Amino acid sequence: MSDFPTTARVVVIGGGVVGASTLYHLAKGGWTDSVLLEKNELTAGSTWHAAGNCPSFSTSWAVMNMQRYSLDLYSRLEAEVDYPMNYHVTGSIRLGHSKERMQEFARARAMGRHQGLSLEMMDLKDIKDRYPFIETHDLAGGLWDPADGDIDPAQLTQALAKGARMAGARIERFCPATGVSRENGEWIVHTPKGDIRCEKVVNAAGYYAQRVGEWFKPFGGRTVPMVAMSHQYFLTEEIPALKKWTAEQGHKVPLLRDVDSSYYLRQDKNGLNLGPYERNCRAHWVTPDDPMPEDFSFQLYPDDLERLEWYIEDAVARVPILGEGGVNRVINGPIPYAPDGLPLIGPMPGVENAFEACVFTFGITQGGGAGKVAAEWIMHGETEWDMWATDPRRYTDYTDADYCLAKAKEVYGHEYAMHFPHHEWPAGRDKKRGPNDAKVRELGGVMGAYNGWERANWFAKPGDDTSEEATQTWNRAGPWEPRIREECEAVRDGCGVLDLPGFSRFWVSGAGADDWLRGFVAGGLPKVGRMNLVYVADSRGRTLTELSCIRLAEDSFVLITAASAQWHDGEMIRGSVPEGVTVNETTTERSALIVTGPKSRDVLGPLTDGDLSLPWLSHQHCTVAGKKAFLIRVSFAGELGWEVHAANEDMPAIYGAILDAGAKPFGMYALNSLRIEKGYRAWKGDLSTDYSLLEAGLDRFVKLDKPQDFPGKAALLNEKQQGSAKCFAMLIVDAGEADAPYMSSVLHEGEVVGETTSGAWGYRVGASVALAMLRPDLAEPGTELEVDIYGTRRRAVVQPEGPLWDPQNERLRA
Repeated sequence: MSDFPTTARVVVIGGGVVGASTLYHLAKGGWTDSVLLEKNELTAGSTWHAAGNCPSFSTSWAVMNMQRYSLDLYSRLEAEVDYPMNYHVTGSIRLGHSKERMQEFARARAMGRHQGLSLEMMDLKDIKDRYPFIETHDLAGGLWDPADGDIDPAQLTQALAKGARMAGARIERFCPATGVSRENGEWIVHTPKGDIRCEKVVNAAGYYAQRVGEWFKPFGGRTVPMVAMSHQYFLTEEIPALKKWTAEQGHKVPLLRDVDSSYYLRQDKNGLNLGPYERNCRAHWVTPDDPMPEDFSFQLYPDDLERLEWYIEDAVARVPILGEGGVNRVINGPIPYAPDGLPLIGPMPGVENAFEACVFTFGITQGGGAGKVAAEWIMHGETEWDMWATDPRRYTDYTDADYCLAKAKEVYGHEYAMHFPHHEWPAGRDKKRGPNDAKVRELGGVMGAYNGWERANWFAKPGDDTSEEATQTWNRAGPWEPRIREECEAVRDGCGVLDLPGFSRFWVSGAGADDWLRGFVAGGLPKVGRMNLVYVADSRGRTLTELSCIRLAEDSFVLITAASAQWHDGEMIRGSVPEGVTVNETTTERSALIVTGPKSRDVLGPLTDGDLSLPWLSHQHCTVAGKKAFLIRVSFAGELGWEVHAANEDMPAIYGAILDAGAKPFGMYALNSLRIEKGYRAWKGDLSTDYSLLEAGLDRFVKLDKPQDFPGKAALLNEKQQGSAKCFAMLIVDAGEADAPYMSSVLHEGEVVGETTSGAWGYRVGASVALAMLRPDLAEPGTELEVDIYGTRRRAVVQPEGPLWDPQNERLRA
């Protein structure tokens, strides 16, 4: 074919809704030299058989942003590209069976209001008024989303494709990508019609994404973490009562989601469409006797309605007219699931100039926003909103086939589950155990997973309720609460020890390491023998990451970062060091303890030959309990303390000796409380690309007068002159039974003026504390505000600048 494009700036592999949206947004952004390859016809994957529901609801801030954008785009796309679309905005009702579910709805409502959505709480009369066919006697209430509805997935995809073509992009149908190779820093995408040479390539291959991902392994890639789940829904025949009501009212009934029973029910013409997410769910293409076919375009699995019996009976009891329409058609097709049910959008881990926009469980409602986000990653290397929730680098090397299958089934079967603050999902656990794991569990450690690493969240005593059921609450109180209090008090009054496997560690050394680092981070570097915190910004001055920077010699540094930042930060560091500077990662070979509290010197002293009189922010090589160790005088708990780093094989002896010397084990929940009292920020909660370094109150870590032109410097200089849009502040909240979760709305005189980024009860200060981002004029100490905590507005007072506990840092320096 003579006009086949042999070069392009970007090649998008996959012609479902997300691939088409990515191409559309690239072309609209001026990258018109982009090509989409589809092996069959557009929509041939999960898109064509998708139900096409369009909720804006999410309890993830990033996902809500994405869905909100999608629905706004869909409302104007038909007119923009002159393509007909069946888009029915019917509104939706989410049914709540319990107080906890209504609290979740109230939280989502506040988040939605903050983003400009008009979500509303409903009582039983409201539900019955909008949906007369429903039984409400056993419900607690509901949530109304006026923007919800359904769209024809094929028409949506064709409209996006038309818009992309109108802007100048190319689409090649019936042209499968068959592999990739690399030459002179460019990608070559192979197809039966010829090769395309390009700068950047996007895996938007839907449920084929794992297969496409294999092509990138020779270039540093990994197996795409996903599983194809079988999702069934069925359409009934015409229901006379529904037909009559629709004719009288002139519109459809709202979309219904019974989230506690786990199904959606939607009007389709004059019948109903029921789609359950069943617990006894099924994955496909995961065993040798069920291989993935070469091509499954426009195909379905055999019907398997027996799995849905309970859900069908429950739905008929809820909406009796459902039982009046026989089954007309069953759709049973593959839907890809990542281990947390959220898609993969962003840089392909380990692979240069390759991106992912795949594994969408709710691709229709997320497709518009996903295309925007993917295009921003490709064109600018950064996104308008912080998208860590969907960043492929949030998973690292623990996502083997067993893990992905266990998690996909768990997430599918709990699609509408509430994610409570003290609940840990049990599937796919124990992927990474630190050297002290057995001892931690023996001491009563109730574990949580952090980038696959098992850490104790709290330590239970005999008789404590450690069941999953006990964690089904938004409240602070639970079996863990008195234990967290005891752990915090031990750190305050004596000495605590926290086992912390999984810290991400990068040893950066070689001639030029000092120069490189000065131009990489926003602030200054420590002297030899010292450490400090350093921050890396994006081009807008927004916070990419926080690193502990330990200087061993003039051109030798250890950079330590959060466990979950391993691939994100590792890639950023390796991708920017100059020739001659080496990066050695020691994340898995070593482990760490936090030993902290006013008596920590007494505990460590007899065990070490190190000098414990060295000042705060110093470090030293020494021995502890006769084993080689590296001591850093720093504590995320905000007390006198040390981090003890050592080789895995030496850690059990060190941990045992410290416990024997009287240190009390404490967990991650206590650490969270302790760090919030000090105003210490957590990565991807308080520190994200939603806020600049100046907005986040990190001015003292920014050196605008240094000669190096570090990333974001121009933006930060401009912000310094113009003033910041937001301001970090600490709040004391009259919180009642629950502390402020991430992204709780902060209000002043009824108007949203900011949001909390984290919150916890502070056991040393005896109050509920929240870290917040506020309108700058309201960040004055003493200002009275309100925080919306699960639907209840709670009084909050802005605190003076600096830590609430030990504001002069006297205890740290003791």
